Formats: sequence, C-alpha cells, structure tokens
Amino acid sequence: MKKNSWIIIGVLVVLALFVIGQYNGLVKLDEGVGKQWGNVENQYQRRSDLIPNLVATVKGYAAHESSTLEDVVAARARATQVTVDPNNLTPEKLQEFQAAQGELSSALGRLLMITENYPDLKANENFRELQVQLEGTENRISTERTRFNEASNSYNAKLRRFPTNVIGSIFGFERRAYFEAEAGSEKAPTVEF
Repeated sequence: MKKNSWIIIGVLVVLALFVIGQYNGLVKLDEGVGKQWGNVENQYQRRSDLIPNLVATVKGYAAHESSTLEDVVAARARATQVTVDPNNLTPEKLQEFQAAQGELSSALGRLLMITENYPDLKANENFRELQVQLEGTENRISTERTRFNEASNSYNAKLRRFPTNVIGSIFGFERRAYFEAEAGSEKAPTVEF
C-alpha cells in the first residue's frame, strides 16, 4: 500500500508540474501580447503628438484651408478617445480602434495633399522635419502592428494546441485578435498623370 501511495503522489506531482509549466507559458505569451499592444499604442500616441505641430505649421500658410485642418484635429480627437484594454482585446474593439486610426490617417493624407498648393510651406524646414517624423512614425506603427500580430499568433497557436488548450480553457485564457488590412486595401490605387 505504501509503494502505491508514493507512485500516486509522484504522478500527481509530475502532473502538477506539467500544468504549472503550461500555465506559466500561457501567462508569458499573454504578457508578450500585452507588451506588444503597448508598443502599438505608443507609436499611435507619437503620431497623435506630432499632429498639433503639423497643423500649426500648415495653418500659418494655408489659413483658408480651415475645414481640412479642422477635420484633422477632429479625427485626432476621436482617435485618442478610442482606447482598448489589452486584457480585453476583442476583434470588435480592435476593429473600432483601427477604424478611428484609419480616419485619422485619411485626414492626414488630405492635409498633406493640400500642401502641394503651397510651395513656401513645402520649403519650410519645420514642415519638412514634421513630415519626415510623421513618415517615420507611420513606418514604426506598421512595424509594431506586425510584431503585435506575431505575438498574438504565438499566443493563439500555443493556446489551441493540446493539452495546453485544456489548461487554457480551465484558467479562462482566450484567443487574441489580430490587426487586419483595412477594407478596400486589396485594390491598388489608381494613379493618373
């Protein structure tokens, strides 16, 4: 009887260590997704911080383009109001966040297009520097979104594998959403000369 008790205890200890290892692995990957989400938000915040300087610079040259400037400011306000808790990162919340950021990107695009009408503005050192910073930030946003998707993929893949899926469902781990391409982005833009 004593020998059987030790065998049962040994099996339970090994099983407990296995469950703890799987749980800790899921926690580590989940934290990685949260960290990567923070990096994404950081880059969007960087872009948002650049916008008032860009608008102020353009405003000095293009005062009669006030509707475009107001659109950019309003889109920035809406984009900064949409926040997502990394622990509750559902596809719907991510889509709402992405839509607000897409609206801001569109407004910025219109703002940069009107600058073509102002050669003095395009030659302004402050404006050129802001454009370079904005372009760099857009590249950083793209990079961080890709890294976020990679972190979500690693987490989701581990969460779906057996036996981790059983442990994950017991402890309430849920799949994470991905950034997706915006609607219509699969079509190349038409360029006319």
